Amino acid sequence: MASVRDMDVPDFLVVGHVAKDVGDGSWRLGGTVAYAAIQAERLGLRTAVVTRASTEMDLEQLLPNVSVHCVPSESTTTFENRYENGRRVQHAFAQAPPIGPEHVPEEWREARMVLLGPLLGEVPIELGRLFGRSLLGFCAQGWLRDVRSDGLVVRRSWSRSASLRGGHVVVVSEDDIEGDGDAVDLWMQEVPLVVVTGGKGGARLHADGRWRRIAAFPHEEVDPTGAGDVFAAAFMISYSGAGDVGVAARFAGAAAALSVGAAGTARVATREAIEEMLADYPEVKLR
Repeated sequence: MASVRDMDVPDFLVVGHVAKDVGDGSWRLGGTVAYAAIQAERLGLRTAVVTRASTEMDLEQLLPNVSVHCVPSESTTTFENRYENGRRVQHAFAQAPPIGPEHVPEEWREARMVLLGPLLGEVPIELGRLFGRSLLGFCAQGWLRDVRSDGLVVRRSWSRSASLRGGHVVVVSEDDIEGDGDAVDLWMQEVPLVVVTGGKGGARLHADGRWRRIAAFPHEEVDPTGAGDVFAAAFMISYSGAGDVGVAARFAGAAAALSVGAAGTARVATREAIEEMLADYPEVKLR
């Protein structure tokens, strides 16, 4: 049976696979779902996750204070992430089955904010239609990946038949689009807010017909994995409150910078830590 805690309507719902990120003989929790949900929870939101994983994953312990609907599968999506010259080299060793509309609890379809965060295309884009009343975001990286026969994760082109219409924000990294503007050009026609993150290069944001940039906040980088997912969650949460893309970009940039200070999700920040960084660096803003 699926594990479900606290069936109240969540403030923030994330849909996608949790992952086991392996390395050095051990593993830690990964995936957009993990980073985004932990960020939302640490910002004080009632947070929920829809995912698929094997029964060995104790998500109640791994995601404390998060409501989890985990559809059991024989395997958990498993990755190895290595960084070479600032670029991630990723191998996939296992993949859980897809997530469909039948896996989303009825009560959670009224969530105030929803982020679809696939890792390897396991969430159909059309799932977004379930959330007509929600602020709907997409982390697009999982629809831009394929896996070779040797497990190496490689880039794939965006399907021109896919549509993000009905969504409000899409977040993707420069590495995932690799300078190919075709997907971004399509998203600009379909989604009001398009964010392209660039790690130490900051981020660029398209809104109201123009591009603007925000530099990265000063930070010590230990592990950049998940920073874009943290950015997406923090951006949506701030934007839902203030309705200001500049405020949201600053808030998300600070959250992402803080998150890379330790391996895994250990440094995903509280609101207090984010606000302290914002106060320390008022010059970092959307321009």
